[in-house]
Amino acid sequence: MAIRTTASPADPKPASTIDDAEIAQRIGRHDQAAFEIMMRRHNGKLFRVARAILKDDAEAEDALQDAYVDAYCHIDEFRGGARLSTWLTRIVINQALMRLRKHKRSRIVVPLRDAGTAEPDEAEADVADERGESPPGATLRAEIRRALERRIDELPIAFRTVFVMREVEDMTVEETAECLAIPAATVRTRLFRARALLREALARDMDMATVDVFSFAGERCDRIVAGALKRAEASAPASANHPSAPS
Repeated sequence: MAIRTTASPADPKPASTIDDAEIAQRIGRHDQAAFEIMMRRHNGKLFRVARAILKDDAEAEDALQDAYVDAYCHIDEFRGGARLSTWLTRIVINQALMRLRKHKRSRIVVPLRDAGTAEPDEAEADVADERGESPPGATLRAEIRRALERRIDELPIAFRTVFVMREVEDMTVEETAECLAIPAATVRTRLFRARALLREALARDMDMATVDVFSFAGERCDRIVAGALKRAEASAPASANHPSAPS
C-alpha cells in the first residue's frame, strides 16, 4: 500500500502534546505529519528492540521501516486499549522475528513465548560515576560499551530481547510482558538470567584483561634495563670504571 500524503492542517500544538489517540486518528486520515511524529517519537526504542533480536544494525533498520509501513496500513486496528508504543513494539517484534527466521538456515529460532517460571531472588545495585570525563575516559567508556554490546549480542534471543527492553529502554515489567505475550514472572526470570550471563562473560573478559594490565615485558623491559645500566655506569666510582690491572 502506497503512503498517500495530504496537506496537514495548521496545528498550533507542539508534537509532544499530541496523544496516541489523536496521532492514530490523524494517521488513519493519511496525515503524513502525524506519521512522522509517531516515528520520531518511538524510533530509538523500537530500533533497539529490533536490534536486540536481529543483532545487525542494517537489518534492524529495515525491519523497523517495514513495521512502520505495517502500522500505517493497519492503524485502524489500534483501539487505544494499550499504549501506542506497546502496539508498535509488538509489530516490530513480529517483523524482526520474521526476518530472523528468513535468514536463519539450519539454526532454530528460540521462541519468545514459553511457560512462566518462578522468579529467583535478585539484588540490584546502582553504581554512579560522578567524575568528570576526560578524553581518555571517553575512549575507555566507548571500549567498555562495545564490549558490553558484544556480550549482549551473544545472549540467547529471549534473554537479549528482555534485557534490552528492560535495561536499555527502561520499559516496565508489565509493558515488556504485554509486548512479548509472556507472564511478568517470565520477564523477571529472563532479566535475572541475562544479567547473570553478562556478569559471567564480563568477569571472564576482566580476568583475561588483567593479565596484560600495566604490561611490562618486551620494549618496556628492555628500556628499563638499558636505562638502569646506563645510570649505574654513570654513578659508579672512577676506580670501578677504570679498574687497575690485576697484579
